[in-house]
Amino acid sequence: IGAAKLVVVIAIFLLTFYVISQVFEIKMDANLGHIFGIAVFKVLFHFLLTATKPPRYKCGISKACPEKHFAFKMASGAANVVGPKICVEDNVLMSGVKNNVGRGINVALVNGKTGEPIDTKFFDMWGGDVAPFIEFLKSIQDGTIVLMGTYDDGATKLNEEARKLIAELGSTSITNLGFRDNWVFCGGKGIKTKSPFEQHIKNNKDTNKYEGWPEVVEMEGCIPQKQD
Repeated sequence: IGAAKLVVVIAIFLLTFYVISQVFEIKMDANLGHIFGIAVFKVLFHFLLTATKPPRYKCGISKACPEKHFAFKMASGAANVVGPKICVEDNVLMSGVKNNVGRGINVALVNGKTGEPIDTKFFDMWGGDVAPFIEFLKSIQDGTIVLMGTYDDGATKLNEEARKLIAELGSTSITNLGFRDNWVFCGGKGIKTKSPFEQHIKNNKDTNKYEGWPEVVEMEGCIPQKQD
């Protein structure tokens, strides 16, 4: 459709100029012809760009979100080399470039009414202590959007209490999260149902993309705005 529109525009433009030049017997010298040629090229180049360039949506997701929804896109870490990335409403909250990600479970909190970021933290679930993570989970206020992504290993230090708190945010995979599994999740404090936003790939030496780690998991979607 875009290419057809471009052809029509070009045809109309050239036909119009031809008619005008014939009616008014326009004769252009070499310089004027050169200037005109550049102008035509710029116009056609602009139409070519606008006709072929796909629209860009917030966070680079594949389609626009409806009103009263927040766009998000996230990815788990790649092995122990590339950190996870979390974006909400075109705002990259966590990434290796921002240098605010780390081994374990990476967490971003977002206001469920405004979409504004509240906090970002990561908790080392291989060599760290689960207690600070549990206290953090308990401190999350109702109505908060919670986004989580693993990097390297996010499960070794998880205990039953931590898994239960994450399950209460809407996760169904947290009970099965194992050593070096890749996992991304978006839920909320006070959610009444299970979240539809969750991806989980098991660490399996027969299917792993990287030596010792499964492939990256990515997820995008539209989070409903919290209503009063």
